[in-house]
Amino acid sequence: MEKHGPLAGLIVADFSQLAQGPWATQMLGDMGADIIKVEPEKGDWMRHYSYGNLYPKGESISFVSFNRNKRSIALNLKDDKGIRIAKEIISKADILVENFRPGVMDRLGLGYKEMRIVNKSWVYCSSSGYGASGPYLKRPGQDLLAQSIAGGAALNGKKGDMPVVTAVGQADLLTSLFIVQSVLAAIYSREKTGKGQKIEANLLNSVVGFHVQEITAYLHNGQNPERSESGIPNPWIGAPYGLYNTKDSYLAIGMNSVQKVAQAIGLEKYNSEEFASNNIMENRDEIRFDFDRVFQTRTTDAWLAILLEQDIWCSQVNSFDEMVEDPQIKHNEMIIGYRHPVVGNVKTTGFPVSFSETPQQIYKPSPLLNEHAEDILKEYCNYSEEEVKMFLKNKR
Repeated sequence: MEKHGPLAGLIVADFSQLAQGPWATQMLGDMGADIIKVEPEKGDWMRHYSYGNLYPKGESISFVSFNRNKRSIALNLKDDKGIRIAKEIISKADILVENFRPGVMDRLGLGYKEMRIVNKSWVYCSSSGYGASGPYLKRPGQDLLAQSIAGGAALNGKKGDMPVVTAVGQADLLTSLFIVQSVLAAIYSREKTGKGQKIEANLLNSVVGFHVQEITAYLHNGQNPERSESGIPNPWIGAPYGLYNTKDSYLAIGMNSVQKVAQAIGLEKYNSEEFASNNIMENRDEIRFDFDRVFQTRTTDAWLAILLEQDIWCSQVNSFDEMVEDPQIKHNEMIIGYRHPVVGNVKTTGFPVSFSETPQQIYKPSPLLNEHAEDILKEYCNYSEEEVKMFLKNKR
């Protein structure tokens, strides 16, 4: 399928594994870039790990989630032949993304300084756990660890309970987003100056940067935020913000005046100017408990009909089965499917943004290991048919 995305013609050498690098390069691939996924001979680590131990037809659901719109070649980077092929690919790439531990690419002879000799205009993005230098250089870096060090876990949960990290890989996926915006910014700079550059991203910085409002508030207040006893989901926010029980499920109440919500639900105790604020910190737990008792008297749909009529910020709290059937999710086409040569029909998430003239498409399913070696060797290394046969023979 011919690519018409906004990044069509851009070549990305993807040496990354796991989540933060692969999701970033998948997004670039969704926008039309040619992603050459250089894998170890046993494959990306994520081929051998999967959420929920889900391996439809033997394929990791986690790998499938992060690696559509790519071509795969498996190389032994401890072997001279593998290094030569990698250098050929890099020499023709616009962008390289890798998330080895700091220093690995340099030791392989594939680092930014050495390869810049053959590709002066490339954009090299290195992603690590904590950065390319510093006291944590030799520590293993992973999402849970970065979230914990960054302080975000201490914002979640109830007062007195253990801190709570997010179930979603926040550090990984935030870093993916920062990688995409940074490499595209560097490509824009290259178009103006003709010069490439090196970018360094890391999990820890991503989580700290993500908590800009919370950390700035602490730096001006000087005190750790105190979590609520009743479960208000943000320690810096007061009543009535949060999730509530209803007769049949749950209800989310956003930033609203306590008085306005009290009027809507008939709770006279808070129907006065004293409670006109939409962020009451004093007695916030008592207010929340009182609201919760009232919300339990009706169903979620009944409350939504009452509250939305009065322009109160609120919503249902969807489980996954409800979310995929949600009319707005369907309208936004955020659940899509494509055919995979082994798995069959893969259902996954759609494209979060849209382009009017160069829409994203799924050009390729997630690749089988080494599936595109023949095409890549011919395009990037000028391999003959006989050389390709020898390369593939050695992989069996």
